[in-house]
Amino acid sequence: MVSQEQRRRQLAREKYLRQQQRRTETRRKARIRNSVIASVLGVVVVFSVTVFLTKPFEDDGKKKNASAEAGPSASPSKAPDPCEKPAAGKVKSETWKKEPAMTIDESAKYTMKMDTTCGEIDIDLKASAAPHTVNSFNFLAGKGYFDHSKCHRLTNQGIYVLQCGDPQGTGMGGPGYTIPDENLKDKSLKGGVYPAGTVAMANQYNPQAKKGRNTGGSQFFLVYQDSQLPPDYTPFGTVSEAGMKVLKKIAAAGAAAPDPQTGNTAPNATVVINKATITES
Repeated sequence: MVSQEQRRRQLAREKYLRQQQRRTETRRKARIRNSVIASVLGVVVVFSVTVFLTKPFEDDGKKKNASAEAGPSASPSKAPDPCEKPAAGKVKSETWKKEPAMTIDESAKYTMKMDTTCGEIDIDLKASAAPHTVNSFNFLAGKGYFDHSKCHRLTNQGIYVLQCGDPQGTGMGGPGYTIPDENLKDKSLKGGVYPAGTVAMANQYNPQAKKGRNTGGSQFFLVYQDSQLPPDYTPFGTVSEAGMKVLKKIAAAGAAAPDPQTGNTAPNATVVINKATITES
């Protein structure tokens, strides 16, 4: 017969074992929870790079910007402004209801010259590979749409780009129409990298939801350093060697902290397109 003392000790051992099992289970759940959190954080970091170039960058001014959708913030830094004061003039506010009719010669060579406050940036355009994009830019430049507009965002983390093309200077503007995605299989886009010198379209594409194709407008970005990006943004031009020096000068001046209203990390340099022209050769 089991004595009362033996029974007491048996119950104590069983209680101890139950406590140990609960502690082991708690530690196991904690490890699983922490690993899930780490995985989610990793996804957020990757997603933040792509969302930088997506909605709300082409809302044509009809929606208020949601700062929560802003992309990777630049590292705040301050350096002397290497650029000149903008030329006198005002940005255009005109918009159009539909994409302009095709007027370019797809077999011809086109060059976009941006006379900026920081220096001249020449871009060789890919008319045959991205005809709708080049045709749209030819139309907009002819209307003076880009003249006196600010390049409103610079990033120096994750991706390395200067973004321009919004007369509002907020990341919310557009010409009123959209153009199709083009040239997403360009041979220059290897290994998920947009190489330095690439000029590509911003758009509203959401890679997670796989929605927002063919939503380019007027905003574009210039890559000043190789950047990891999925091939979702129409590459339509290449910056000249002299233009790259201007981009590097702008990047070296750093970027401001994110604007609380727009989420933009504006370049410290005063980057204004005094005039943009496209010529055929």
